[in-house]
Amino acid sequence: MELPFSVIIQWLSDFLLPLVRISSMIMVMAGLGAKNVPTRIKVGLAVVVTLVALPNLPPATFTDLFSFEMILVVIQQLLIGVAIGFASTLLLNTFVLAGQILAMQTGLGFASVVDPSNGMSVPAVGQFYLILATLLFFVFNGHLMMIQMVIHSFEVLPVDGNWWAVDHYWDIVTWGGWMFSTALVLSLAPLTAMLVINMSFGIMTRAAPQLNIFSIGFPLTLVAGLIIIWATLGNFIFQFEYQWLKMIELMCTLVGCSP
Repeated sequence: MELPFSVIIQWLSDFLLPLVRISSMIMVMAGLGAKNVPTRIKVGLAVVVTLVALPNLPPATFTDLFSFEMILVVIQQLLIGVAIGFASTLLLNTFVLAGQILAMQTGLGFASVVDPSNGMSVPAVGQFYLILATLLFFVFNGHLMMIQMVIHSFEVLPVDGNWWAVDHYWDIVTWGGWMFSTALVLSLAPLTAMLVINMSFGIMTRAAPQLNIFSIGFPLTLVAGLIIIWATLGNFIFQFEYQWLKMIELMCTLVGCSP
């Protein structure tokens, strides 16, 4: 049995180019894209997802694999996959940022641990929020939705050599503002409570100058910070759900589907 060269090139195009987009999304997405997940598992998962989705993908219209334009097409697929996966990364970093803000304002910032997802030292409160957000991400079937989005993107953005619209890159940049606003809203109630506590310490120091506020203020601030974080933890799920819907809206804007 002999296969024409054009048929082999079409098969390679239908498999390799979607593999680039899917693997780039998996390498960046939340949870699976962490540094502590072995690269072999990521690559194996990308290959399995590509093979399973291959019968439902439209055939690639770009088949010139041995040309300079092929490099540009690969870069395009990388950008699309990274953009879709980066949306979930922004979702988790929202709560990491909120935890860092709380840690710095409550005096818990000195308790730092190494974040296995990016290899950096972060406050323990931020790591705690990151663990909660990651668990909720998988509870909400975020990994399945990310795969569904990247598969749907081949219908709206087929592999045809045409470049992605520049407006989509700007959508990702502007959506990053939601990360800071949501982190501020999530930490606003604890920050307000800590402000009241610090003001009360200032009034105590003014009323009784002989009181050594530094010796009793710091441990009280730590205990109050832990109590406030525990008391406001119920808002976490509501803020996550709101940010989750915003992430879905962003990805639907990127791949051209209705939220």
